[in-house]
Amino acid sequence: MTVDSAIPATPPNPAGEAYPGPDTPLDAVAQQRALRHSRTLARYARAGTLAPAERRRIHDDVVVDYLGVAETIARRYSAGVQDWHDIRQVAYLGLVKAARRFDPDRGDDFVSFAVPTISGEIKRHLRDHSWFVRPPRPLQELSASIARAVPGLLQDLGRQPSPEEIAERVGHGTPEVTAAMGAAGGMRPVSLDAPGRDGDGPTVGESVGAVDDRLEHAEVMAEVTAACRRLPARDRRILYLRFYEERTQQEIASELGVTQMQVSRLLTRILSWLREELSPAEGVEVVA
Repeated sequence: MTVDSAIPATPPNPAGEAYPGPDTPLDAVAQQRALRHSRTLARYARAGTLAPAERRRIHDDVVVDYLGVAETIARRYSAGVQDWHDIRQVAYLGLVKAARRFDPDRGDDFVSFAVPTISGEIKRHLRDHSWFVRPPRPLQELSASIARAVPGLLQDLGRQPSPEEIAERVGHGTPEVTAAMGAAGGMRPVSLDAPGRDGDGPTVGESVGAVDDRLEHAEVMAEVTAACRRLPARDRRILYLRFYEERTQQEIASELGVTQMQVSRLLTRILSWLREELSPAEGVEVVA
């Protein structure tokens, strides 16, 4: 069972008050947060005297109470990075870990403890699971900073920001920002089945070149072909029958009306001549 499936779509509020909405007055929001804070401290004070199973139920109640905090942090990291539902799952997991690790004796503000725990969980997830081609960690972290900064720049400038403007906003040099923006393509590479630029041509996979091992032999073959053209017609015929049609020496001898021994001597002479023609210029050794 996933974290998300274990939490109801509209979780009940243990205290019965409504969750703050966009039209909720600020003083009402502050009051609800104060009540939630007091309720959390009371729960942890009671949890210290309970059995492990009851203590875990208290932790689950705390998790339900702070789902909005986890979702707010998840939205901050999900813009332009990965599917919202995946990030929310990780944020919920971080909230669960925070609820189990929180110690009110070291600090009584649960939110201050939970926020870095949830953020760290999301950052580790993005670093370890969202990159198809993984660049160095500094580029990954800078890419995430750029993804969070660009929406604000778009709103401030009313246009797509330049690398220089992004670099000023995130506090890095322009070369580093340019490298991080280029590395961001490693998170979601283009599918090989995606259509080409014109939409009607070959797919990306069909247009990707492949290594042709024959290319490195092309120059050698050109030299060998030129040398063979300087041979007498019968010698060219012998080479063709032996190395193209892969005839035996006896078969060649029967076609030419000579003995097998004569064919063997003819091949030796022809190949020796080709070695002399090709070896000084190209260092090519022709082997029967």
